[in-house]
Amino acid sequence: MSSKFDKDWETSGRGIRSVLRPKVPLKQRIELATRRVEAQIQYLSGAISRLTERDKALFSKVVDAYSKHEVQRANVFANELAELRKMASFMMNAQLALERVVLRLRTVTELGNIASTLAPAAKVLQSVRTGVSGILPGAEQELGDIGTMLNEIIIEAGHTEGTTLDFEVASEDAMKILNEAAMVAEQKVKEKFPELPALRAEHPVGFESTEYQ
Repeated sequence: MSSKFDKDWETSGRGIRSVLRPKVPLKQRIELATRRVEAQIQYLSGAISRLTERDKALFSKVVDAYSKHEVQRANVFANELAELRKMASFMMNAQLALERVVLRLRTVTELGNIASTLAPAAKVLQSVRTGVSGILPGAEQELGDIGTMLNEIIIEAGHTEGTTLDFEVASEDAMKILNEAAMVAEQKVKEKFPELPALRAEHPVGFESTEYQ
């Protein structure tokens, strides 16, 4: 790292300008962004837990209705359950994507190439924020604020390091992160939620449900 980068990384600078508008060191700002992303991961974790409990209740209703040959009632519950699982899958996907953002942020505390490391993370945050828009307003606002913080750090670090950011590479890296999170989320959903019974109009003689784990 250059001496100027070292100063920006660890210190807030000196002089009248820095006294009037103290400049928080890059390292501290990245650490703050990391903690804020981790808080959103916990928020999503709580939301997923609530959906899981709701899933268990709905699954029991599906099984109960189907075992009583109340196929129409079972279908109503099953449709509601399917929508709930789509939501749970999305939240797991978002949570896993944010966990990978945290890994990137922690890597930056050890490397000097901030702009190229943070740019994909900022794009992932934007994607997750877009996804939660209208669903989790609090998370949408917070992720937007964190994204703004990261973009400011990226711009400042780029000037300090004298580097030019390759936006195409950043976008490709972000897509890799999102795709990886999506694949893992899909597997987790399969493991976490039992398969629904096949709902049919005919009599379900000898019906056996998959147990909820």
